Amino acid sequence: MSQRDAWVGGEEKRSDLLDRALASRWLATFDQPSPADGIMPQGIHLCLCTPDARTDALGIDGHPSRDDSSSSFFPPIPLPRRMWASSRIEFLSPLKVGAKIERTSRIVSVSEKEGSTGKLGFVDVEHVTRADGTETIREVQTLVYRDAMASDAPLSPPAPGDGSLDSSEWDTVQVLTPSEVLLFRYSALTFNTHRIHYDLPYARDAERYRGLVVHGPLIASLLLQLAAREVGENALKSFAFRAVSPAIALEPLHLVMRGTSEGIEMGSFASDGRQTLKATATL
Repeated sequence: MSQRDAWVGGEEKRSDLLDRALASRWLATFDQPSPADGIMPQGIHLCLCTPDARTDALGIDGHPSRDDSSSSFFPPIPLPRRMWASSRIEFLSPLKVGAKIERTSRIVSVSEKEGSTGKLGFVDVEHVTRADGTETIREVQTLVYRDAMASDAPLSPPAPGDGSLDSSEWDTVQVLTPSEVLLFRYSALTFNTHRIHYDLPYARDAERYRGLVVHGPLIASLLLQLAAREVGENALKSFAFRAVSPAIALEPLHLVMRGTSEGIEMGSFASDGRQTLKATATL
């Protein structure tokens, strides 16, 4: 058994309360009205049972440090950069304000691959969320780890080009510009201290991004809200998303949606047509 295999099957349990204060902050962040029946929109679970590592236990990138001790949930993959690559989510029942939340997380797999930029590490984590004892959401999240970029590496992504999104290919298109304030609020909601979302010098000089990076789960939440406006609140049975290319704050982001023979296709695009996130859903 390799060292990384020793982490497969490891579990972590967290508890939370979907209280009115958290619900109000989430709704305010997205300019959403308060639901009369207390049933929250899909996507609120991404802000529950969040990490709570001590400040002195954070690494230079803002993520909790990883080591080979028994207290470390994530395996000590020796690659410094971490990204949320994708999620596959099943919605079993809605979450309501006042519910006591329990989430059980389990390491499903740990693997390594060789990519175009070097070695990559992948960790699949299954999250099972229960509200007042009832299973409400199942999610498999994939994290990817990679080596640090050279200090003189080109900034990513490239500056917007002359292309554009062909909106005629989509049933619904919404254009918004993620602000630094929106990124800050979402980081606060999720207790996400990854510096690429709020520390511009670090994002540019250390991780070689062209600007502050919009969280993948934040874009996913915006797509869930787009779907809710089109097909109704809590109408999705499943939702999956995968990061394709970084979306940069203060630049227009096109959120799109269309029906297919298999369900719903969604995504986000930069102004020049570069896709930043792919998503699918079923009703």
